[in-house]
Amino acid sequence: MTNAEATEAPARALPEGDPSLIGVPTFIVGATALGLVLTGYVPAGAVGASIAIILPATGLGQLVAAVWAAALGQSAVASVFGIFAGFWISYAVLVLGLTHNWFGIAPDAAVSTQGLFLTAWLIMIVLLTLASLRLPAAFTLLFGLIDLALALVLVGTLNGSTGLTTLGGYVVFAFTAVGVYLFAGALSAATGGSPLPLGRPVLT
Repeated sequence: MTNAEATEAPARALPEGDPSLIGVPTFIVGATALGLVLTGYVPAGAVGASIAIILPATGLGQLVAAVWAAALGQSAVASVFGIFAGFWISYAVLVLGLTHNWFGIAPDAAVSTQGLFLTAWLIMIVLLTLASLRLPAAFTLLFGLIDLALALVLVGTLNGSTGLTTLGGYVVFAFTAVGVYLFAGALSAATGGSPLPLGRPVLT
């Protein structure tokens, strides 16, 4: 191929698609399972009941969405899904590790271990919330509710308060509802309809 032909060759088109059509519904199903655990749908000793959904569906789904978004050049979207892939997969590993003693953690250190996990992720999601202030308000609302749920479960876990943990579970259902709204809008747009309004950004 001559230099002229190379210059005139059309640029390679980027693939198209919307990673949220995988990332958001897999987030919804995992959050629903987690909310049911936190609100006492299953006995306290069956905390691992949600892992069959969270690890293979939600964790993997977030990872697939992150890779897809990165392939499209959507760095911010890839970051969000990558962060939540880390959260859900690490949550599954935490629960499995504590219940099967993978990490050699003494029983009397289990609560502080959970506190470490929740504190680290609360800090990360708060940072994500602050970074989302230039996004449509629905995303900031979603992340803010996740912050609140993590904070309630953290305080409830450290203080042995089932009431706070249960309240955190209901906040999980609240941010799940926001996720349902986001998914409905994305699916509507993908099937030829109009997207749902997402609100004005907090910062412009």
